[in-house]
Amino acid sequence: MQTTSCLECGDPLKGRSDKKFCSDYCRNAYNNKVNKDSKNLIRNTNNRLRKNYKILTDLNTTGKTKVTRSKLIQHNFDFNFFTSIYTTKTGNTYYYCYNQGYLALENDFYLLIKRE
Repeated sequence: MQTTSCLECGDPLKGRSDKKFCSDYCRNAYNNKVNKDSKNLIRNTNNRLRKNYKILTDLNTTGKTKVTRSKLIQHNFDFNFFTSIYTTKTGNTYYYCYNQGYLALENDFYLLIKRE
């Protein structure tokens, strides 16, 4: 299939017969539009992970700290976003946001830890 006009701006094409865009600008603009939704999802997820990491880092200054669930929520911590899960032999499940982790304890307390 031969395209005779640019897929982005519609200008006539000159040069190779398999050319689809008149310039790098049009090629980039077209591909940015096509990939916009998937890039937004990734960007929003990374922003949420970064925010969770900052919250854990700010609250866990000593490497091992105990905080309440309400304190995490007060800082807008989102429990749905984490990078990994580690389950110990005793059955404790640690959720990590990069190297900052948390473990749910009794009475809505959380143990914040830093993995070295």
